[in-house]
Amino acid sequence: MKFSRITGTGGYLPKRILTNHDLEEMVDTTDEWIQERTGIKQRHIAAEGETTADLGAKAARLAMQMAGKNAEDIDLIIVATTTPAKIFPSTACLVQQQLGIHGCPAFDVQAVCTGFVYALATANSFIRSGMAKTALVIGAETLSRIVDWTDRTTCVLFADGAGAVILEESDEPGILSTHLHADGRYEELLHVPNARPSDTSDAQKIEAHICMKGNEVFKMAVNTLGRIADETLAANNFAKEDIDWLVPHQANTRIITATARKLKLPMDKVVVTVDTHGNTSAASVPLALDTAVRDGRIKKDDSVILEAFGGGFTWGSALLKF
Repeated sequence: MKFSRITGTGGYLPKRILTNHDLEEMVDTTDEWIQERTGIKQRHIAAEGETTADLGAKAARLAMQMAGKNAEDIDLIIVATTTPAKIFPSTACLVQQQLGIHGCPAFDVQAVCTGFVYALATANSFIRSGMAKTALVIGAETLSRIVDWTDRTTCVLFADGAGAVILEESDEPGILSTHLHADGRYEELLHVPNARPSDTSDAQKIEAHICMKGNEVFKMAVNTLGRIADETLAANNFAKEDIDWLVPHQANTRIITATARKLKLPMDKVVVTVDTHGNTSAASVPLALDTAVRDGRIKKDDSVILEAFGGGFTWGSALLKF
């Protein structure tokens, strides 16, 4: 039986750092207010002309380097993003071009903050079915381009970045299970209402900004992430104490803490990067994973749950042996 296993991780954050004190000069907010409600201290912002594909390619190179892979080894590229470099071609094709990879399938997945988990599940299916042997899976975002910088409730949250993994065919189980869900009834609680390039003749004048009903999203996220964690454990006959690490979507520290409490995991077993990365949507899980791999916290054979919740609503998880 074929399995898939993560053999390399990579992450990239743009050089520009926007602190809470910087935001105090831009909008009616304070560092204390932001940290109390989100846990965020700073976030990274893409440079002028720096695209989602640029970020994704930089993260990909680091993941390939860790896994010892070159362009000829990659036979599948999936990019999770809600802020593509272009409407078309896909950001995955643009990353493929930058990396000098030719001929393999390359496509985007759009599930907002759950996008990386969706992309990982898709790549896992490709490998287990024999359709691919070495997949490059990326989560990349330039959310700063769709933030309303006059809206103090959302502009403090979102940021730019990219994370990537190499997923390879293996004789030993790596990804033990994946669990994906969505419910479009909750569309208007977290969405970008004005981005309609398919139904307007004046696309040049589109102003697309993130709109969110924070309290409702918070309640749904906590309850949903708790349920999917239980679903994941049950599917694998795991007890809560069998989990070594939780790598959650980095939305805010209150959601992360509440999810850890439901899993009965101490916070020293939870990877938290939202304080310095902000909410990078589809990039947040692979960025957090890469951080914990590179600083030595996540080690070989550790049991890790990845989980995320995002607009749609979408939610998903993956249980893996690293």
